[in-house]
Amino acid sequence: MTLDLPDSLILDTALSVSGLTDYIRLLLEQDEQLRQVWVTGEVSSANHHRSGLFFTLQDTDRTAGIKCVVWNSQLPKLAQIPVPGEQIIILGSIRLYPQRGEYQLSVWQTLPAGVGLQALRYQQLKNRLLAEGLFDAQRKRSLPTHPQTIAVVTSPTAAAWGDIQKTLKQRYPGLQVLFSPATVQGEQAPESIVKAIERVERDGRAEVLILSRGGGAVEELACFNDERVVRSLASCSIPVITGIGHQRDESLADLVADACVHTPTAAAELVVPSLSELYTEHRGRVVALHEAVYDFGENSLNKLQVLRNRLRRLRLDRQVQLEVDKLGWKRQHLVQITTGRSQQATQHLELLRQKLASLDPKAVLQRGYAVVRQEDGAIARSAAKLAVGQELVIQLGQGGVKVKVMEVNEPLQTQRTQRG
Repeated sequence: MTLDLPDSLILDTALSVSGLTDYIRLLLEQDEQLRQVWVTGEVSSANHHRSGLFFTLQDTDRTAGIKCVVWNSQLPKLAQIPVPGEQIIILGSIRLYPQRGEYQLSVWQTLPAGVGLQALRYQQLKNRLLAEGLFDAQRKRSLPTHPQTIAVVTSPTAAAWGDIQKTLKQRYPGLQVLFSPATVQGEQAPESIVKAIERVERDGRAEVLILSRGGGAVEELACFNDERVVRSLASCSIPVITGIGHQRDESLADLVADACVHTPTAAAELVVPSLSELYTEHRGRVVALHEAVYDFGENSLNKLQVLRNRLRRLRLDRQVQLEVDKLGWKRQHLVQITTGRSQQATQHLELLRQKLASLDPKAVLQRGYAVVRQEDGAIARSAAKLAVGQELVIQLGQGGVKVKVMEVNEPLQTQRTQRG
């Protein structure tokens, strides 16, 4: 088949190779999208030349590839040097070379993809916060020795919350615990944690705050490396303890907190002393005080006897009598002081014993009170939350019984509200 075209038409429309190439080059290099483009893929080859590093970037399924170059002047600025087999993200621009009729990607920056990119972002954020001084030891505040009210931020369904409650109840009965629930995993977790901390600060009662979670994989703990969470902890008006449940890597939340431990239980142990240990320490101090008083008295008697013997040998009866009177007065004064201190220590010991007895829940039950629990173990605190036919367990001073709700009498205030 012969295409019959006029000679003039061919001459007017025909392009040279360089003309066509220049036209394509202008289309590629002046395109706004291609002048600064991010591309992700796998490095399939890499060769160092005098002018720079040449490599090919391809899709993981090898269905497409593009030639790339990093000039020597740009190599020291790369976050990661391209290595065959690695997944990377590239920032560059498209360039076309007329002599070869080929285009390639001129690379400005390369970043690791996947977990490597997360690690890079973590390190960059860490360095920035470190430069601001958020991790300085001078910022760390001391924890209160005997807090009366603490706040806990964690998930209400997590085992961490149960571990903290159990540990605090065992170590320091009567402590007031304010629970501020939060989501501690997923995309919504950072904002949820920040709001939970803000609730604690608005309440204003807590003297120290525990931020906790029961461990997990690295990606599940990402919220504790979120800048919003870190800055919220840094600006918190009360000391913060983290017990996130991981032992290999520190999170940024751990670094900014006033104290950090590896588990929720350890955080609860750190925030309050053990009342039983305090009682034992007090008993030890009382014993040591009695021993010190006894030893002091014995030493005084020995010194007195030595002085008596010396005076007897010197036959200075009047001076001996004066010294005897002076020592007698000092001894009386010492006995008064030590007796007073001993009485104070005994009274303090009795107060501690009474406090322990008053805090014992079993003692309350023995006086005729009872604890009403629902089927899930939760304590029933309001009749309005119970339903007719619901089974309850009543714990008495000795044993317990299971009952069924026959009638619910709501509080008078609730009835008035419903009528209104």
